[in-house]
Amino acid sequence: MLLQAGNVVRGSSPSATAAATKSISLLLTENHQLIGGPPSLMDKLTIRERNIVLKQGRRKVLSRGQTLFSQGAKHDGIFLIESGRIRVFYSSPLGREITLAYWHAGNFVGGPEVFDSGIHQWSGVASSNCSVVQLPGKELRTLATEIPNLAIGLIEGLAFKGKCYSALAQMLGTRSITQRLAHLLLHLMDLYGVEDPDGVVIAAAFTHADLAHMVGATRQWVTISLKRMQQKRIVLTKRSQIVVCLPNVLEEMRGQASD
Repeated sequence: MLLQAGNVVRGSSPSATAAATKSISLLLTENHQLIGGPPSLMDKLTIRERNIVLKQGRRKVLSRGQTLFSQGAKHDGIFLIESGRIRVFYSSPLGREITLAYWHAGNFVGGPEVFDSGIHQWSGVASSNCSVVQLPGKELRTLATEIPNLAIGLIEGLAFKGKCYSALAQMLGTRSITQRLAHLLLHLMDLYGVEDPDGVVIAAAFTHADLAHMVGATRQWVTISLKRMQQKRIVLTKRSQIVVCLPNVLEEMRGQASD
């Protein structure tokens, strides 16, 4: 479900694990073809082309929790993430949220429109301290006509996002909430896992509300489910982090559970 799946970092500290995975985006999908991650918008550009693109941008620095763009607000271009992590999410008319993805450095957010003005279809908020470069739609359109590799990067990035959001819809429509939570914990373990005497600690800060937004549940449901798992020694809570003790049981829950 949440990808990209990495490997358990054996003998490493939580900070070392976070540093090793800082460029990997979290995507709600079980499509293994998406494990490689989205293409970086700037990777195919020459140094000269990168300088031209960045010269047209407007750099913004955000603190954790600060909103980058809001659902329903006027849209203008895209935001290229230089550092940090941006959470993109949709809010229903009743206020329920579903996390679409966490995007890291090298990715861009603010689509699906990239050139024309319109309104944002979802919101983006900094889940860590971030630096981004806004590329306004008018300037971006001109740059895309002048720099073919930038145009290709935009197309590849949008295609990747389309696959991710399609996979999200498939996951929500075919997996129970319990299955999705088990799947999520396993992938977070793969990505942020550090060996611990009790199992594998997920060395990343995700609140119960964060987990709920990723699996399409309420915070209360996640809290109750984790307590039940802890009573069965499937997981433990240690220093506000989750330790996976019995990943084989989570594997069974992922494939067989029903709500």
